[in-house]
Amino acid sequence: MKYTEFTGKTVEEAVEKGLQELSLTKETADIRVLEEGKKKLFGAVKARVEIAAKEADNEETSAPVVNTDGMTDGERTVVFLEGLFKLLNITACTELVSEAEKVEINVTAAHTTAVIGKHGATLDAIQTLAGAVANKGRDDYKRVVVDCENYRENREATLNKLAENLAQKAMRLQRKIQLEPMNPYERRIIHAALSSYEGVKTESEGKEPNRYIVVIPDNLEDETLPAIPARGDRRDNERRGNKGGYNKRGGSSFNRNKGGNKGGYKKFNQGGNNASGGTTLKTSNDFFGIFLGNSGNGGEDKE
Repeated sequence: MKYTEFTGKTVEEAVEKGLQELSLTKETADIRVLEEGKKKLFGAVKARVEIAAKEADNEETSAPVVNTDGMTDGERTVVFLEGLFKLLNITACTELVSEAEKVEINVTAAHTTAVIGKHGATLDAIQTLAGAVANKGRDDYKRVVVDCENYRENREATLNKLAENLAQKAMRLQRKIQLEPMNPYERRIIHAALSSYEGVKTESEGKEPNRYIVVIPDNLEDETLPAIPARGDRRDNERRGNKGGYNKRGGSSFNRNKGGNKGGYKKFNQGGNNASGGTTLKTSNDFFGIFLGNSGNGGEDKE
């Protein structure tokens, strides 16, 4: 089939324009959405579609036959992924980057969230399928990495930073820190990041799919104490003696002066002492401590 590209303010407008020009209906046309139209602060991005006439002979029942003879493992995997994205109605381009030591495939998509998913769950599932296809008929397993617009590189940088911060937190509190459950790939990144980090060690606990990492400091005070979640809560603040946490009413525990003023500030020179006749406000230490990162918080990290 020969496809022709059409544009419009919306997908519907581009499709209608193409159908009229090609004298087709939606039932007799094969339509591919390349890009959905969207508005920007300045201007807008046009919607793009490709339209071709459907083949009349047994199109609904016939399946395309792909001859994989002579294809490399990576090329065969790319063909598989292109077919998978078409079945999932995901507009994406698949590129074979390398297949020397491992098969590396990069995916560029109109909507990356459809390929990546939450915390990369969809991308990991796609990679698992790609690995099964690439290693079909092989005696030795070859690693396959499927990435989407540098997601894995950015995620690895985030996990490396998280590992370093949690190691410092574990040593400072002299307590074990428990991370969220992660897949084997992300756990390897944490283990590798802290393998040569002085003062801590890491261990994996639990069973899949809820297996997680525990960061253990060398200066651990009491081995019987449970691990602190990486995402600390109010009790964690209290154990550290942090007075800038949240009180029982859910508000911030600011200091109050003797005059009964609330909100963490005191009034001075009120009533004419100020040359301008106004009021001078002086902030207390706790007020800045909360909004600029109280040293007692230790810079908690969020993954």
